[in-house]
Amino acid sequence: MTQYVRMLTMISLLAVTAACSTEKSQSGSASSSAPSSAASAVKPNPELDAASQAALTDLYAKTPKARELAGKAKAILVFPYVWKGGVIAAVEHGKGELIENGRVTGHYSTSAFSAGMQAGAQKFGYAMFFMTDSALKSLKTSSNFEVGIGPSIVVVDAGAAKNMSTTTLQSDIYAFIFDQTGLMAGMGLRGAKISRTE
Repeated sequence: MTQYVRMLTMISLLAVTAACSTEKSQSGSASSSAPSSAASAVKPNPELDAASQAALTDLYAKTPKARELAGKAKAILVFPYVWKGGVIAAVEHGKGELIENGRVTGHYSTSAFSAGMQAGAQKFGYAMFFMTDSALKSLKTSSNFEVGIGPSIVVVDAGAAKNMSTTTLQSDIYAFIFDQTGLMAGMGLRGAKISRTE
């Protein structure tokens, strides 16, 4: 039984690692082939740009309150795809970008490690709406921004979104998780570490 659990753990970790490697390779090739822009502080990544825009468009269609938040947010940090897998322990990793005034101003990675009985593999995405300048500054100046430490953050589910009033917003950051697939239980954002990659 122990050997079986170890084997499943290794398979899950290898799957996540392979997905991350493939993504890095694809984004790297896309970035190197794209022309540099003097107006942007980051190198264009057409594949990630397209995935991020598609993810936000889908989120806004399914959750109109998210679109309202976007109109008030200082910036939006979106991770269109994050992979998570494991048996006894789970790891997750994904790539995303920061959007300010409709322009990409930075590329970021998200990663997390969690222990406990969580078997399976999962793919999901999430978007964080930064509502205050101080929260956005915290992201930009921190070498390892951790969700749940520092600025206040609220993870908005479908029920909460229906009752949300954008005129009485109190938190620094609002996050929406979307496109969850797979059998991973207990998935959350707390403890996820976000770092700027470009």
